[in-house]
Amino acid sequence: MAEHTRSSITVDAAPAEVMGVIADFARYPEWTGEVKEAEVLSADADGRAERVRLLLDAGAIRDEHTLAYTWHSAHEVSWSLVTSQMLRALDGSYRLAPAGPDRTEVTYQLTVDVKIPMLGMIKRKAEKVIIDRALEGLKQRVESGAGRADQG
Repeated sequence: MAEHTRSSITVDAAPAEVMGVIADFARYPEWTGEVKEAEVLSADADGRAERVRLLLDAGAIRDEHTLAYTWHSAHEVSWSLVTSQMLRALDGSYRLAPAGPDRTEVTYQLTVDVKIPMLGMIKRKAEKVIIDRALEGLKQRVESGAGRADQG
């Protein structure tokens, strides 16, 4: 069974606002760092992304992959890898939990498996870096109010 890495952060915003930023894939290049392009390939009846193509450029690693998203509730979304050049697996989730008035605890879980041989310890460290950057970027994006810009 594949091991996963998990981390959490508290964001000063309501869960709906946090999930709004998570679900706005077109704006990922504005705050995620490594994501240079994001394109929703298909959406469900509620307009939520089901398949998303992402172009990543993290220096030595450049990859284009497609992820399938499952929206479990207003507070949880997960994804799994459909296609990739470099990855065998990229499975993850965001779980949101209210942590007081206008505060949300965001838990990000991630499992990555690359096609090239890599020590498990190095994989876990890479997962931790990806998660920490994503959570910090999400927190900054939501708390700056940028996720609300141009809405309406």
